[in-house]
Amino acid sequence: MSVELLVETKGLTKRYGSRVIAVDDLDMAIRRGEVYGFLGPNGAGKTTTLRMLLGLIRPTSGTARVLGQAPGSSASLARVGSLVESPAFYPYLSGRDNLRVVARYAGVDSARIAAALDQVELTGRAGDKFKTYSLGMKQRLGVAAALVKDPELLILDEPTNGLDPSGMADMRSLIRRLGQGERTVLLSSHLLGEVQQICDRAGVIASGKLVAEGTVQELRGEIGLLVRAEPIEQARQQIERILGAEHVHLLDGALRLDTDPDQAAAINRYLIEAGVEVSELRPQERSLEEVFLQLTEGGETS
Repeated sequence: MSVELLVETKGLTKRYGSRVIAVDDLDMAIRRGEVYGFLGPNGAGKTTTLRMLLGLIRPTSGTARVLGQAPGSSASLARVGSLVESPAFYPYLSGRDNLRVVARYAGVDSARIAAALDQVELTGRAGDKFKTYSLGMKQRLGVAAALVKDPELLILDEPTNGLDPSGMADMRSLIRRLGQGERTVLLSSHLLGEVQQICDRAGVIASGKLVAEGTVQELRGEIGLLVRAEPIEQARQQIERILGAEHVHLLDGALRLDTDPDQAAAINRYLIEAGVEVSELRPQERSLEEVFLQLTEGGETS
């Protein structure tokens, strides 16, 4: 069965002058109905990519299609809501009146405002001036502005930036709710936990290049084995004989083995017969942090 792509880029590149490559030959595909995490360190090219998808800046080369249309076209923007960097509103207008301004510019019926405020749980403070809002409330009003059009695609650029832990948890909960059903969410983030908790799939960008793409489980890779034993060096030498040194890693006083967990019983028996005392032997998956650091290690940000 074919999968409908709401965002597709091929060879998307953005250069500034002859030396700075902000986005480098980017191929990315985002499906309808998923929450897609665009994960990378600060300065990796995430915001530049989002700006190209919204038609705010032109690519140097390559192509992009958003909802089957050219980025920035009226047909595309009518079905896209976005929050890129910090939201800017009139400080002396209320949250509701700021959304009225947004709706007027977008050509949207003002009846959508109440629903947008309700979705971000700001109805009770909608009549208060924007300048009185906390940072978390300002971020949520920015999301409400993106929702006024009831978009098919919602693009959020680092929406938890600057929030305290409580505000971050509230924003993540909101994004999970917004990503249900047919709506597609493209979430840019440098926070591993955020992507792991919220997203169906993720793309990892480093130095402007997409270095990996898949589900969180796919990115984390195969399950291995964790072994704690004494003496640890003897255990390491014994296991290297059967698996090879390249498949045995010493981490925090334990051995990480790149092998099928089904081999646990055989490895345990082998170590015991060699006089090694095994205190722990269990399956272990790579953390997303391990994968992220491996994929982005040594990359210069742009």
